[in-house]
Amino acid sequence: MRNIILLLSVFVFFACQAKEQSKAIRINSLGFITEQPKIGTIIKTCDSFLIKDIVSGETVFSGKVRGPVFQEDVNQKVWQADFSELKKPGEYILEVEGVGNSVKFKIASDSYNFAFKTSMRAFYLWRCGTAVEGDFKGQHFTHDACHLKDGFEDYVGNTGVQRDGTGGWHDAGDYGKYVANAGITVASMFLAWDHFQPKLEKINLDLPETAPGFPDFLKEIKWEMDWLFKMQYPDGSGKVSHKLTRTNFSGFIKAEDDNEKRYFTDWSTTATANFVGMMAMAARYFEPYDAEYAQRCLDAAWVSYRLLLTHPEQKRFEQGDFRTGHYESNDADDRIWAAAEMWETTGDKLALEDFEKRVTEYEFNVFENWDWQNISNLGVFTYALSEREGKNQEVQKQLVSNILEVANVLVEKSQQDIYGRPLGQRYYWGCNGTVARQVINLQVANLIQPQKTYEETSLNALSHLFGRNYYNRSYVTGLGLNPPMNPHSRRSGADDIKNPWPGYIVGGGQHATDWKDKQGSFQTNEIAINWQGALVYALAAFVNP
Repeated sequence: MRNIILLLSVFVFFACQAKEQSKAIRINSLGFITEQPKIGTIIKTCDSFLIKDIVSGETVFSGKVRGPVFQEDVNQKVWQADFSELKKPGEYILEVEGVGNSVKFKIASDSYNFAFKTSMRAFYLWRCGTAVEGDFKGQHFTHDACHLKDGFEDYVGNTGVQRDGTGGWHDAGDYGKYVANAGITVASMFLAWDHFQPKLEKINLDLPETAPGFPDFLKEIKWEMDWLFKMQYPDGSGKVSHKLTRTNFSGFIKAEDDNEKRYFTDWSTTATANFVGMMAMAARYFEPYDAEYAQRCLDAAWVSYRLLLTHPEQKRFEQGDFRTGHYESNDADDRIWAAAEMWETTGDKLALEDFEKRVTEYEFNVFENWDWQNISNLGVFTYALSEREGKNQEVQKQLVSNILEVANVLVEKSQQDIYGRPLGQRYYWGCNGTVARQVINLQVANLIQPQKTYEETSLNALSHLFGRNYYNRSYVTGLGLNPPMNPHSRRSGADDIKNPWPGYIVGGGQHATDWKDKQGSFQTNEIAINWQGALVYALAAFVNP
């Protein structure tokens, strides 16, 4: 009887406390890893805080806040509650006198596992050319097989001719498929496998058996690689079509109802170099599971790489009749990445010379702010971490120095930002993807020269994305506190389910305070595979199966 009374008392206590949940307390709503830092940001005047156990109602930690600190871009004065010393697994709330309570959070070694699995399965739910389905928090998400007539060759010189271009992932909130954006996405995911394989190979993603013998993580990437083979011209030239889309975006209709004609487009050196980078990586990582398929990847990479070597000038993609995504930029960065991956996979001296010459001309730059428009970081990271012999040691020394310098800049920006954001006070279309992608910079630096601050800044990036931010909201559908409900996503907009398809990161505001959770706001609320691949990498760094 005494136990029942105690449980009822605890229930009543937290029922009352829940009414006082305060939007003024911003924390990582996924929770915290046991041994890692734990910080909350409070935007109301305060002096001290308590951490209370959800089960017992007891105070397990207390402390004084730090602050105030003012930040101009969000026009806020904040205080910080640091409870990093609390390492006991459990479920808690942060209570601030005169302010209220935080959302419930947990401390555990596996705080990121569910978010990782959900965000990775989001790629499966993005699959094109097949039916997909999945259950999430009591709701069933599904679409029938779609775009089975991909695609037509009218724009590559064969009017009315259809060739198999089925498969792959839908690119973003639309249903197009783009090689250049696949590049940074696939690379981010392969890097996650390279850096965290012992953990990732243990995680079951509940995928259909489309790649027998492959671990689930690589199985999903192979679905995209199968499609990429079809984007290489079948004439043996090595040219790679820039994209496969309609001439214009569809309305907000279901994928299986999007029946307008879709086309392979003309080739570009940007797409071709991205193709080389992806195929060379696939050859390395797939070889233990299917040596024959890995050799196909390498053979395809060589055909297109030889084209690049004999075609040094840029072949740009011209939109012409198309109004779908452009994804075109200078190809110097794409060629740097292609050369690095060819060398790392094969040891070819010509590829090594190609990389070292190009990265020298690129002034050994390592970028803190990068996306599909500039992927030279991918080549730099592969080269710097490579254990192959033959590297120019002066090039290696300069690149390592620059990698560490940029990582230290990210640490400093994160420490100076009231919400721990390593991108600091820069905002633009898709900046949330960059915040996640900066974890790659930090983890590469950590592999070269382990530093506690690199890990902590990586976690600050995730904390920001999942609630410790100006909006006190998660930026990922279905996960964390008050997540986006109206992403710019045709699947979510076209079905009859209120909640959006789960696990997708939205782009975020173009300024510090202008994010709109509205379907029509593609500038701030779209989803896209390049941002998603970065999120998967960031979460992969901290899974604990």
